[in-house]
Amino acid sequence: MIQLAIADDEALFRKGLKLLLEADNDIHVQFEAGNGRELIEHLQNNPQNPDIILLDMNMPELNGIETAKKLAHDYPGIRFVVLSGYYSNAHIVNMIEMGAAAYLAKNTDPADVSHTIREVHKNGFFYDAKVMEVIRDSMIQKTKPKLGLPFGVELTPREKEILQLICEEYTTGEIATKLFLSPRTVDGHRNNLMEKLGCRNVAGLVLYAIQHQLVKADARSFGK
Repeated sequence: MIQLAIADDEALFRKGLKLLLEADNDIHVQFEAGNGRELIEHLQNNPQNPDIILLDMNMPELNGIETAKKLAHDYPGIRFVVLSGYYSNAHIVNMIEMGAAAYLAKNTDPADVSHTIREVHKNGFFYDAKVMEVIRDSMIQKTKPKLGLPFGVELTPREKEILQLICEEYTTGEIATKLFLSPRTVDGHRNNLMEKLGCRNVAGLVLYAIQHQLVKADARSFGK
């Protein structure tokens, strides 16, 4: 069962989304919050955290941007998916760079929201065609793109291979089968990659690999 939280200041939207998502037997909305501060307080006061948070950008008291910063710093194990009325390239890039595991418009079809939640739960991220296009365009438009690895950091051939497969949205089990490794070994390589590249989660690892051109140009979450 995927444990979910919804942070949005529109009560009717929260309630409707909760009913739609819980129609799928594998998703449970653990709690709702009307703003970022309420969300953070709930996380602080309850030992059982959700797996994924659906996060609105425009909320009172503590908006989505500030909430995302706190989540990335204090709760790196919780994946957050932005579900917002703001769908400009700048907003998408900003939130992805903060660690958003996915970015969806508020008028997204409920079936696509459910699909995204499952993909994020399975792989740690899900960037659809639109988001991947924005990421690539942002990388190209940077006047001084940060390419390659940090000074003194080297990736082994196996780590490069696993990084490529992660960016192509293969799960740990699928990578293990494909490379004739144990899932535990794959997890070890993934953790080493995050440590070497200074990434907090899989979404950050994928973004880093794309922006620094560490994977093939056709690697994308939707093209497997």
